[in-house]
Amino acid sequence: MMLSVNLAIQIAVTVPPKLQLVGTAQEVEEESLPTTDAALYRRYAPYVARIGFRLLGREDEVDDLIQDVFLVAFKQRDQLRDPKALKGWLATITVRTARRKLRVRRMRMMVGLDSPQALSLTQPGASPEQEAMLGHIYALLDQVGVERRLAWTLRHVEGERLDRVAERCGCSLATVKRRIAAAEAFLNAELNDD
Repeated sequence: MMLSVNLAIQIAVTVPPKLQLVGTAQEVEEESLPTTDAALYRRYAPYVARIGFRLLGREDEVDDLIQDVFLVAFKQRDQLRDPKALKGWLATITVRTARRKLRVRRMRMMVGLDSPQALSLTQPGASPEQEAMLGHIYALLDQVGVERRLAWTLRHVEGERLDRVAERCGCSLATVKRRIAAAEAFLNAELNDD
């Protein structure tokens, strides 16, 4: 099966998870910031879910990720210096939480306690071929190192700028570029071998 990484990226971006952010990112940024934990959760849980789903590739892990992210956010809320940076701060917490979950998953797979799962998309508008292709990409991403996977997914699936990918991943710009290039090389080699 000859697949293109660019085509897979387009599919991943056009087929969002069930939980979606209501309104555009700019509209959310322009609204007043939430004053209570419940309001913060209601407003940003769909955003965290979207990032989490795309990073993890498994819908069944997203609910736990959301809870973990907001537990950290509620505990560390007083550390947020600029309230307008709330969305980026939550994205960084989401990436860190996803990193831990991916490492645990990888370890469980290495000892035979977990197996790769095909991504199951039940989105209207996604053809069976698109679902299969995206599932294949995520199965390949399970073989890529966690740091490379996070960088590649943030850059190509989430569409983040390189400087933001580096910030979210907690590394330098040069490091994030190397990680993305390594993930792309692996994916291209695997997709062209099929």
